[in-house]
Amino acid sequence: MKINKSILPWLPAIAVMAIIFGFSSIPSQEMPSFGLWDLVVKKGAHMLGYGLLTLANWYGLCFDKRRWWLVLLLTVLYAITDEFHQSFVPGRHPSWVDALVIDGSGAALMLLAVSGVRKRMR
Repeated sequence: MKINKSILPWLPAIAVMAIIFGFSSIPSQEMPSFGLWDLVVKKGAHMLGYGLLTLANWYGLCFDKRRWWLVLLLTVLYAITDEFHQSFVPGRHPSWVDALVIDGSGAALMLLAVSGVRKRMR
């Protein structure tokens, strides 16, 4: 099977989106509870997941620093669609705070981290 070379850089982003979709498909009753740390662990996982999606999206755009805004936009748009998806999962509900604040912060922090690392490498 041949894969178009222009699609190859986007495979990591597709894989991360599939993983996020999988976790978002878990009904709330089947989600683990982390006791007092539950909110921190789950929101931290949101930030990490969308940070990784940001990195994968930027890789898909060949780390073009002029397109940082597009990377952020793609990531937040996926976060919004994922929140919509959660509205169909038993016990889950969409949250604009998750999509725009938590996931968006994870994306922005990853952009800043990668930019800092790339500057130091030069």
